[in-house]
Amino acid sequence: MIDIKVPTVGESISEVVLVKWLKKQGDYVDRDEVIAELESEKATFEVNAEQAGTLNLVGKEGDTLKIGDVVARIDETASKPESKPESKAASPAAQNASNGSPVKTAAAPKQAEPKQAVAATEQVKATPVASAIIADKKIETSSISATGTGGKILKHDVLEALNNPGRALGQDLFSRADKHEKMSNLRKTVSRRLVEAKNTTAMLTTFNEVDMGPIMALRTQYKDKFKEKHGVNLGFMSFFIKACCYALREWPAVNAYIDGDEIIYHDYSDISIAVSAPKGLVVPVIRNAESLSMAEIEKKVVELATKARDNKLSLEEMQGGTFTITNGGVFGSLMSTPIINIPQSAILGMHKIEERPIAVNGLVVIKPMMYLAVSYDHRIIDGRESVSFLVRVKELLENPGQLLFGRDPVKTLLEL
Repeated sequence: MIDIKVPTVGESISEVVLVKWLKKQGDYVDRDEVIAELESEKATFEVNAEQAGTLNLVGKEGDTLKIGDVVARIDETASKPESKPESKAASPAAQNASNGSPVKTAAAPKQAEPKQAVAATEQVKATPVASAIIADKKIETSSISATGTGGKILKHDVLEALNNPGRALGQDLFSRADKHEKMSNLRKTVSRRLVEAKNTTAMLTTFNEVDMGPIMALRTQYKDKFKEKHGVNLGFMSFFIKACCYALREWPAVNAYIDGDEIIYHDYSDISIAVSAPKGLVVPVIRNAESLSMAEIEKKVVELATKARDNKLSLEEMQGGTFTITNGGVFGSLMSTPIINIPQSAILGMHKIEERPIAVNGLVVIKPMMYLAVSYDHRIIDGRESVSFLVRVKELLENPGQLLFGRDPVKTLLEL
């Protein structure tokens, strides 16, 4: 019998939570097969079977385990069971007939179902009176909760939908139910760090706005060629990261942080990008972003975002970072004051692109504008530095040709 223990996942991490078993008690598992999902205060990671054999579960889902605790045992002496031929499952029609639900699947190939019968099964079932009201009031049947046998809509169901417009299906009126849910380790860590950032930094925010027209026109012109050559879409994030790398070089205090009585400056730009993952906010890092091309940045953004959604980010991919970019615009945010990702000293907030009237040479024109916000630690970054940094980012974004020099600057930038 082999013990599968909680592995060491970081110097400062002493315990983890058993989030989910991916295998059941008594299952036969192969070597290196994933058997469970654990969550530390910084990331979610998987546990693999060290040997093939029969699995014996020790921990339970939701348990808090110490590093080195036994999470499962594997009986490596057990022989692998022979694969059994799959039994023929009952047809969907038979299964649905047993529970009285309507059948929407096509009939067996041996006996084709008449077209009229197929059409009838695809239509919404309703009583004649209910159908008349639906047609007269032009009600979307998706907003009606059917209570009749076999999912049939009754007159009462239609009247209920009319009397309670906009109410979610199945929602009880005047409900006062509460739901208690234990905070995950990741959420606890995010909460602690956000409060720490507010309490330990002299945080201020400066705002500006950028005309996104030049970048949007550039993307429209080159996006197809860019994807054809590089195999990745040309997004906004690569422009912002490039612009920030140049601005950070000009204003190094924005790329530095305080360590005791010292200020540590960096001659490189490790850009953290805030990503909303299923279990909470994570901030993976693009290392040496100043040395990457536009295509390399876009590929790295896609890679990290995909790993975040799949809970596959490693601790190394989330540690470090000298400056953070967060994009609340993807959720519709028009303006916000982002919180510094400590120990960093500044963070740039992107927002929703919205057409607004702008005065240009005495004339009012409509332009696609985005508000930008930089929150910074005033202990290390002065107002002049923070404002000048953001103005430089704005200039680079409104004139993307300035991001590179040489031959045709735009084509050089996109490596076309």
